[in-house]
Amino acid sequence: MKGKKAFTLIEVLISIMLVGLILPPLYKLINLMNDSNAQIFSYVKKQSITSKIIDTLYLDILSSDGNISIVKNDFTRLCINHTNNSLYGLHQSKVCWVVLKDKHKLIRTEGSNYNLPLNLDKTIYIDNAFEHMELFDIYRSKSDILVLLKRKSQEPITFAIYGVQHPSKKKKKKKKQNDNKKARKPK
Repeated sequence: MKGKKAFTLIEVLISIMLVGLILPPLYKLINLMNDSNAQIFSYVKKQSITSKIIDTLYLDILSSDGNISIVKNDFTRLCINHTNNSLYGLHQSKVCWVVLKDKHKLIRTEGSNYNLPLNLDKTIYIDNAFEHMELFDIYRSKSDILVLLKRKSQEPITFAIYGVQHPSKKKKKKKKQNDNKKARKPK
């Protein structure tokens, strides 16, 4: 019988020892990659949420009729009296973006017709936007709006919207002189 080629016991033990030396670093590398992927996924998810919130604010302003009020006091707020951008299917909604000073939280309120502070008899929707707000500021010129947002330990977010016109005021018709003459009593 010719000699069969086979592994000897020593060769098998050496190969098991080499695999034993290679596998632990590979497992560590796989764990490191899983942690890295989890962090990237978390970052992308946070950025996606941030992007949706900024898009909503942008569309609220862009879809408005221009009747926008900006109040800067204890509650910095932006109120849009009529916008077509509704998250809840309202035909014409009023939207306010308010920073709650005690919690430094930016919220979005949406309803049909309400005033701040809120009354219990109105139905409105409240969405949390951002926490740990350091800056929420809005500037308006004739037809342009600049929005500045800054959260703690985050990069600032700024954007501008051009061409937002003030709502046109209806001109009151002047009474004609003839109408005034009719109102006079005959002599």
